[in-house]
Amino acid sequence: MSNESLSPSADIGAAPSVVRGGGAGTTGQTQFISFAIGGEQYGVDIMAVREIKGWSEITHLPKQPNYMRGVLNLRGAMVPIIDLRCRFGQGLTEATPLHVVIVVQIGPRMVGLLADRVLDIISVEASQAQAVPRVSAASRMEFLSGLVTIDGAMVALIDISNLLSEITKTPDERSVVH
Repeated sequence: MSNESLSPSADIGAAPSVVRGGGAGTTGQTQFISFAIGGEQYGVDIMAVREIKGWSEITHLPKQPNYMRGVLNLRGAMVPIIDLRCRFGQGLTEATPLHVVIVVQIGPRMVGLLADRVLDIISVEASQAQAVPRVSAASRMEFLSGLVTIDGAMVALIDISNLLSEITKTPDERSVVH
């Protein structure tokens, strides 16, 4: 990855400062925002990202899963904040002003993803993505849509619709058994 990075308050509406592989107009490519949680790298589809902002205080809500840190008032919209480290089973993040919230849109809802730092914007050819190996039947890989190697580093691509499926369902949808 390059030494360039996005600032925590980057506005995704602006033109990307780092683009690999020909940009958005190139057929078969998808752009991802890559970010770090500990020593691991992850990516989320740039088309779902609405904003990246620095960590700020949130309002905690009672009786929520551990990974649901609370809500953030984002210009009048209440945005739930998900601790990705906790969602991936790695314990709670001790959030500091150096952490970032990546605000993504899933259908009509916006959700904030708490991460350590944003790394880069990467373009990935569909053929570059590899399937996530399933180690056991109990593996929780439904959060990942694939793996790519960028500049020698493995980036796990997050399927945000599966990552947040319980959060984004309405109460009626939660009661439906599939």
